[in-house]
Amino acid sequence: MFLVVGCPWILAGEIKVAVASNFTAPMKEIAAAFERSSGHRVTLSFGSSGKFFAQIKHGAPFQVFFSADRAKPEALEKAGLVVPESRFTYAVGALALWSVRPGYVDDDSARLKKGDFRKLALANPKLAPYGMAAVEVLQNLKLKEATQAKWVYGENISQTYQFVGSGNAELGFVAVSQIMDKGRIAKGFAWIVPGELHDPIRQDAVLLKRGAHSDAARALLHFVRGEKAAQILQSYGYKTLADVN
Repeated sequence: MFLVVGCPWILAGEIKVAVASNFTAPMKEIAAAFERSSGHRVTLSFGSSGKFFAQIKHGAPFQVFFSADRAKPEALEKAGLVVPESRFTYAVGALALWSVRPGYVDDDSARLKKGDFRKLALANPKLAPYGMAAVEVLQNLKLKEATQAKWVYGENISQTYQFVGSGNAELGFVAVSQIMDKGRIAKGFAWIVPGELHDPIRQDAVLLKRGAHSDAARALLHFVRGEKAAQILQSYGYKTLADVN
């Protein structure tokens, strides 16, 4: 009895979590805050939502999935791989046109309209919701045909960020969360794309069947919906579903 009462972490659990690459920085902060408050341990894996979707369908041992879109969690739900009624929108992403070149991007779309660049990086729209949103922006600005020959695709938004950050592409569309820290652009120069130029980038999370009996996994999802997580989300430029409705 002394061991149970005297050691509050004795019932702590371990959680394996798959996380979309655009959510890397905020999820690391959220997981650290959750571990401090709960005593549970979180193992994070970051990557393409599409790859995680395929891995989960083939039995990967994740208990929780934070996707970059709604479609993949919905598909897993329909396939019976998700705990019923566990899916929810944990964040709404924002898109930025970004460059590391001083003065190359202003607070508007002028650089895109000028067209005086060699490469425009975006995530593959067939695989990544941020890439799909980037194409919608270019369509709505009537710049898709004028710029399409200059597009270079990243497999996911992390690779797209690397293309621009390394200078291999003069500018590109990235997730605001990748370039923002504590509410400010931390590196380079960016135009935060107005939300009306693309559909909301709703990012859903689910409790997978492998986590159905994990109190720790359920606690993490509850924590993500709380005030502390909301503050972290806001500091990286994310919004909640309530903010966009």
